[in-house]
Amino acid sequence: MVVTKPLESSVQANTGTNTKKRSRSNLLPVRHIERDFFLCDVFDYALKDDGVSMEAPIFTLATKPDLSVWHWSSKDGSREVTVTPSVQGRATQHDKDVLIYVVSQMTEALNRERPDAKNRTVRFTVYDYLVSTNKPTGGKEYQRIELAMERLRGTSIKTNIKTGGQRVKEGFGLINRWKIVERSPDDERMIAVEVELSEWLFNAVQAHEVLTLHPDYFRLRKPLERRLYELVRKHCGHQTAWSIGLELLQEKAGSKGTLREFRRMVREIIEADTLPEYRMSLDGADKVIFYTKDMHRLAAGMMKRSN
Repeated sequence: MVVTKPLESSVQANTGTNTKKRSRSNLLPVRHIERDFFLCDVFDYALKDDGVSMEAPIFTLATKPDLSVWHWSSKDGSREVTVTPSVQGRATQHDKDVLIYVVSQMTEALNRERPDAKNRTVRFTVYDYLVSTNKPTGGKEYQRIELAMERLRGTSIKTNIKTGGQRVKEGFGLINRWKIVERSPDDERMIAVEVELSEWLFNAVQAHEVLTLHPDYFRLRKPLERRLYELVRKHCGHQTAWSIGLELLQEKAGSKGTLREFRRMVREIIEADTLPEYRMSLDGADKVIFYTKDMHRLAAGMMKRSN
């Protein structure tokens, strides 16, 4: 009968040492098991936007400070949003880029089951944000992001729309707070920023109430172009076409001008043909039709509707 020694005994016998004394590991200890913030460090991700702000016109289309209170209600009156600006003005459609960037990163991290994606506090480097959102990286952009943060923090929302199955029964900012966590030693430009998302937006992201945006969204120059793309992406979905009256489209877009002016701007966008994935048409009865640029899908959709 052959008796084998336990491995520990063999090691002790061969080395002449007691393994109980060998307490040091070759690896450093895990010093930060869980961060108290989510770090935006994902490089391969799809652009995501929360479904509620794609439907409700929360962000102003104005390029100058918008200091007026804005109220919107759905056609059936079941959903309402009141947006109150701060002294810096209401958050703009371009300010929303910060939220789209954060929501995109957090959604991808949730898909990868990263534990830090459960934090409402988010940290990101400004340079990565500027590159990801197709912005210049000069000094003026660093100033613009500070102004954007102030407007996002100062704009107050009151709504009965639920996110993640929950209703926030109080006024809240688009973000709760923000701060610069690191500055450049050379020119005092911010390097990293920390943002705390509102409970309302955070609930939507955690519940995956988001939709994918085309990467060319950040190439759209005009606020109305971005807003119209959001609306058609939200309403068209997997369909090949979506139609809506011009007056209702103006209401959903949040445009404050006259219907005549809105009609002119829509025609300019139709002529420019800049919207990713979709084209538009406007007939004499002020009916706007959005339809996919994929002609094979469009033809298949038309055949399906005719049958």
